[in-house]
Amino acid sequence: MQQYRDGVAQKYDFPEGLRTAQEQLDQVRGDLQRLLQRQPWSVEPLPAWSSHENSWRASSRPDSPGWVAADQQDYGLLRAREVELAALIVCHAFWATVEPAERSTARSQLKHYREHALAA
Repeated sequence: MQQYRDGVAQKYDFPEGLRTAQEQLDQVRGDLQRLLQRQPWSVEPLPAWSSHENSWRASSRPDSPGWVAADQQDYGLLRAREVELAALIVCHAFWATVEPAERSTARSQLKHYREHALAA
């Protein structure tokens, strides 16, 4: 079934479970990104440091108070869920119905399916 959304051919009729898993994966990855953006540079408390004055690339870091235990736990849960969803998507039976030469294109369309669905 070939549909056109935003001028892009939507050639694949993805099963609902596969679409849902992709949406959940996008959500989990967004949650991970937001969690990581608010964290200090080191999980463990570490003192500030800077590179030697003659190093080829100057760099430094401020003191890191480390992550709080709740954020460490949230990170572990989110990463585990990310791996679980990614495995579910990659190993889904749907991919056996797609010609091997087209799987990359189909995978790309699945990743962008929600964007195209919202634009329709």
